[in-house]
Amino acid sequence: MPLSKLQFRPGVNREITAYSNEGGWFDIDNVRFQKGYPEKIGGWQKRSTNSFLGTCRALHPWVSLNRDQYVGVGTNLKYYIDEGGFYNDVTPLRLTTSAGAITFAATNGSSELTVSHTNHGAVVNDFVTYSGAASLGGLITADVLNQEYYVTEVVNTNSYKIKARTANTSIYEITYNGGLNPSLVTANGSDTGNGGGSVVGAYQINTGLDIGVSGAGWGAGTWSRGAWGSASSDAIVTNTLRLWSHDNFGEDLLMNVRDGGIYYWDETNTLSSRGVNITSLVGANSAPTVAKQILVSDRDRHVIAFGCDTEANPGVQDPLAIRFSNQESLTDWETRSDNTAGELRLGSGSEIVTALETRQQILVFTDTTLYSMQFLGPPFTFGVNSLSENITVAGPNAAIAVDDNVFWMGRAEFYVYSGSVQKLPCMVRDFVFSDINEEQLEKINAALNTEHSEVWWYYPSKDSQEVNRYVVYNYLEKVWYYGSFGRTAWIDRGIFDFPFAANADGYIYEHEIGFDDGTTNPITPINAFIQSSPMDIGDGEQFMLLRKMIPDVDFRDSTATLPDVNITLDVKNVPDGTYSKTETDSFVKTQAAAVSARTEQLYFRLRGRQMRLKIESEDLGVTWRLGSPRLDIRPDGRR
Repeated sequence: MPLSKLQFRPGVNREITAYSNEGGWFDIDNVRFQKGYPEKIGGWQKRSTNSFLGTCRALHPWVSLNRDQYVGVGTNLKYYIDEGGFYNDVTPLRLTTSAGAITFAATNGSSELTVSHTNHGAVVNDFVTYSGAASLGGLITADVLNQEYYVTEVVNTNSYKIKARTANTSIYEITYNGGLNPSLVTANGSDTGNGGGSVVGAYQINTGLDIGVSGAGWGAGTWSRGAWGSASSDAIVTNTLRLWSHDNFGEDLLMNVRDGGIYYWDETNTLSSRGVNITSLVGANSAPTVAKQILVSDRDRHVIAFGCDTEANPGVQDPLAIRFSNQESLTDWETRSDNTAGELRLGSGSEIVTALETRQQILVFTDTTLYSMQFLGPPFTFGVNSLSENITVAGPNAAIAVDDNVFWMGRAEFYVYSGSVQKLPCMVRDFVFSDINEEQLEKINAALNTEHSEVWWYYPSKDSQEVNRYVVYNYLEKVWYYGSFGRTAWIDRGIFDFPFAANADGYIYEHEIGFDDGTTNPITPINAFIQSSPMDIGDGEQFMLLRKMIPDVDFRDSTATLPDVNITLDVKNVPDGTYSKTETDSFVKTQAAAVSARTEQLYFRLRGRQMRLKIESEDLGVTWRLGSPRLDIRPDGRR
């Protein structure tokens, strides 16, 4: 009897029942589709053993004029510039005190120090570097005090607490797995001083949250997250999820805390320098003091601020305002007839959610409308047109540009803009949106993997506060699939050989490298599987016998000595029935090891009306692609 070819439709379909999806795939994890066939995704490994502090939700690569390769890394606690896997802290300062504004008080037998500073403006987890302090008289020496600390508790507007640690240990040295691991110093009875009258404190901009807080009324924020006494240009909303936007201006870097200030890092000042507020730059003229997002228009070299304060009302944020600097200028934002600076205001929606640049235009999303922003030249410089109303976007990082197309996740749909806005037909829509944490939508981030023609969206599932799942649209093959790990930020390959992704554990990972999970030490296998919907084995009500399989699995590039996969064939008698395997119920375990590159055929005996196929791998160094297996199916002769 001729062998039957198993051929399944590419992509996963969860919009209909498994039985209705005959001939298709129904469940999947860590598997993609290429040329219509499923294959295991690539692995990942740590970029370096160094860790950054906090949760990173923004990455930006660029190259200096000296060809130094940089990556901007924005976390809820710091802003770093990564060079070669080393994280240089360039977090801007919001305040440097005069000498004598700060004093310390220690308690015998405790490492906790109370810091007194009138209207300090600090929140829990803020960072401050002290200098000029004298010994408190005992174990809390001047070297213990004169270093960078983080605020452990805010007592009131005039005092907060820190914990003394070993002298001459930088914050970077005690950063481990995204957190801090200090070696504390305990005060003794001689620590009765206050640090002297020459203490200076350099406060970094307020830190932000790594968990979004819904609502804006009483109780929506976190206790002690308010910022007291900060200068208006550096006062940042600290009870919302910390998000950064950033772009390079030549070899230099512009960065913006969402709903906070705009900062500039000058590459010529070296990686030991910090970013500074653009309002403090020489020649600064009417620069915005607050914005939701910034970008640099590559085509015409304007710096653009979205959701910023207006020129006529500085310091008061207008969530629908757009301002742009004079061409080729960071500092000149005054609207005049002799420059190209200017201002626009969008008419629909309540706030600008995000903006991104394509080859031809800048797309600006409000919470209800998509706009096109295009360079017109003098005297108007830029103009905006409404492209589509009644659309949604899930969050500031939920959209991504692919050439002149833009893909994004909304609050209940997926969309594409390719000259017009269209909803993307999605075969896993209900599966995704029925299991998503709507209070953490701002954490959704879109990722482009051009090597495989994929757009990924990482999102938090309903029972998770952090991104832990993904859904993928293959825009070349127009198919969908999903899986169960998360990344908090992503950049595609280009400057670097592999895509980079930030993880919640405080490390950056290189992706599509190897075949294993490098988040663990030692590395562990990536468990990957795909399972079909049930399919009728034969016509009518007749029972059929499955006697033999000729597998079609390609293990190319695997590093395992003898790579293999587990193949499961199970059958049932009616659509609502239960599945059964062979008489010993051990087909998978006893036969899987033989399903390798050397396996020619498998013999077994299964009887039923419907069948489904599952292929999975759980070993190190294994990658695979499934082709079209053949089955020996014969009539059983019974009904």
